[in-house]
Amino acid sequence: MTFYAGSARAADLPSFTQVRQEWRPSDAWLLDRNGRELQRVRLDNTVRRFAWTGVNEISPTLKAALLASEDQRFYEHEGVDWTAVMSAAAGNAGGLNSQSGQSGQSGQSVKSGGMRGASTLTMQLAGLLDADLKRGEGGRSFVQKVRQARAAMTLEKTWKKSEVLEAYLNLVTYRGELQGVSAMSHGLFGKAPHGLDRREAAIAAALIRAPNADAKRVADRACWLLNFQAGERRITRPVAADGCDGLATEVKNTLARGYEAFPKQVAAPHAARRLLAQANAVPGARVASTLDANVQAAARNALRARLAELNGRNVEDGAVVVLDNASGEVLAYVGSSGDLSQAAHVDGATALRQAGSTLKPFLYGLAIEEGRLTAASILDDSTVQLKTDTGLYIPRDYAKVHRGPVSVRASLAGSLNIPAVRTLVMVGPDRFVERLRAVGLDTVKESGDYYGYSLALGSADVTLLSLTNAYRTLANGGVRSEPTLVKHAAGSAPAPRRAMHAGASHVIADILSDRAARAVAFGLDNPLDTPFWSAVKTGTSKDMRDNWAIGFSSRYTVGVWVGNAGGSPMHDVSGISGAAPVWRDVMLHLHRRGGGRSEPPAMPPGVVAQPLRYEPSIEPSRREVFLAGSERELVRLAGAGGPGGLPVRIASPVPGSIIALDPDIPPVNQRLQFSATAYRKGRWELDGKTLGGAERPLSWFPLPGSHSLKLLNDKGEVLDKVIFEVRGASLRMAARQSN
Repeated sequence: MTFYAGSARAADLPSFTQVRQEWRPSDAWLLDRNGRELQRVRLDNTVRRFAWTGVNEISPTLKAALLASEDQRFYEHEGVDWTAVMSAAAGNAGGLNSQSGQSGQSGQSVKSGGMRGASTLTMQLAGLLDADLKRGEGGRSFVQKVRQARAAMTLEKTWKKSEVLEAYLNLVTYRGELQGVSAMSHGLFGKAPHGLDRREAAIAAALIRAPNADAKRVADRACWLLNFQAGERRITRPVAADGCDGLATEVKNTLARGYEAFPKQVAAPHAARRLLAQANAVPGARVASTLDANVQAAARNALRARLAELNGRNVEDGAVVVLDNASGEVLAYVGSSGDLSQAAHVDGATALRQAGSTLKPFLYGLAIEEGRLTAASILDDSTVQLKTDTGLYIPRDYAKVHRGPVSVRASLAGSLNIPAVRTLVMVGPDRFVERLRAVGLDTVKESGDYYGYSLALGSADVTLLSLTNAYRTLANGGVRSEPTLVKHAAGSAPAPRRAMHAGASHVIADILSDRAARAVAFGLDNPLDTPFWSAVKTGTSKDMRDNWAIGFSSRYTVGVWVGNAGGSPMHDVSGISGAAPVWRDVMLHLHRRGGGRSEPPAMPPGVVAQPLRYEPSIEPSRREVFLAGSERELVRLAGAGGPGGLPVRIASPVPGSIIALDPDIPPVNQRLQFSATAYRKGRWELDGKTLGGAERPLSWFPLPGSHSLKLLNDKGEVLDKVIFEVRGASLRMAARQSN
């Protein structure tokens, strides 16, 4: 760092205050909401500087070693040590000076790393402040030396001795890119400057003389300094020097350490890079954020602890985001698991990952808002095959057990897949895409047809930050605003806007907070329960590549993602076992410090609650919430004999199916199964001909052509009908094969 480069007069040199004010560390700092230093990010890669270090923050042993090495009469002279000048002149005339290096020493010339020249600390400081006074490869010219002396005397008239010493220790280069006492101390010794001991101080002072010297030369110089300070004034180092035992090895290890001893900043590296880039921060900048250092640490520790517990399950990454519901301020932003990950630099909070079941609340919310469903409506959790442009889509539930008729409340709380897909068929994929974008999931860029019915199960890619904020929209009654890492000035925050119906949002939040409804799928003792009101949803993507837990209390929204940055699947780690324990730990921390209170949201206008019962009793009676006008006290299952009274339907084949026969496959393996959602007295009828009783599935070899299949009850009434087509084999061949 050069101040006032090329100044023509000594009077042009800056004041101590100017030097200190113009000092710029090579790093910038991210501060938390309370002004605490949270994360340091290096922005200047040409030099390594830390913050300016006051003279009282520097070890007395280093100051003593420096003066012994460079300027023994520092407190006696006024910038130029005329005694040393005369001594050095005599020594140089006698040809005794055999040492070269960065700086000189006031006093006699010494071999084997001893004293040289007559340059005082103040003169050396003048060279650091003015580029024209710096020592070149061939040394300083006579004119430069005269100007340096004049500058030193001027500095001494305007600067205090303590200021000269402080500025010198901060401006001098110690080794390689290390400039300043703080960077040197942390970089080589792994400690702050006030902690340097006598031997470390001697090594540091020796480096000032020859910053890039080899270990032996530095050790020789440091050893000489230790002896000199102990009262030994001999010119050459003794064979058994006092205090030098093991010093050569210590110097070698210190220099070989490189800069690994720098304190590793792991508090919020991803948030720091993101925010400093947005602020166009320069070296030395101190950028304030909304993060809370305590919440950040709690979130990071909870994530790392859970990943450690999952050791052996092929899971090493994760991310956590904590939002303040009212302001949208980001209180914690943990982008990775740190050194547990092989890709710690990847920001898991903004990486695109498959959403899994975390999108279901927005799907059911839309269906409730449009009047298609209520929380009490019955959906069919049984096998379904949906025709698509690419073939049949056959969703499966995670537990691989069908529950038959099930309410919307139980379907969402238990994260059932098939009812969600049936709901998407009602709503339509395009309409669902619109809703996802409305709540801020802008990465859902394609049309509904692109995602198809799998969108109900979270086939779209989202980011943890946007998904967490979408749940914050639910927490705020359907009102959306953007999350922020920077505090907005009063009146400058973007205006919030409504993204969901307030009543539908309330119903969904009520379902996600329902422990009884959740317990059917996850048990009564699960990591989603908290001792205060909270609403939460888990999710697991295909092949267990991602799992999520996103939820909110009355004050905070917490989002957790667990997986692998590289996309490899985890081994039997679901949202309930991976992300959910982290979510709970973070939520508990937030409410411990806030008194532990979280009250259920007030019921908004247009929502009513009343007792509900089912006939037959497929679910226990309960108090249910409805949008006004859709409420009911009794839900009676209609139909003709399906499970729980649901209508019986043909499950296979689905309407519009096209079956292609393959002559290379044995005929016995190409038979088509006619199956229904339930079986009862009646018959199967194909193209007007009875095939057999409807008490069980029926196997049939597909004959080419268009066919009409009916399922009739024992009264001859048509329960369901499908049209399908068979292509591929000749009628004669098919007829022979079917006999």
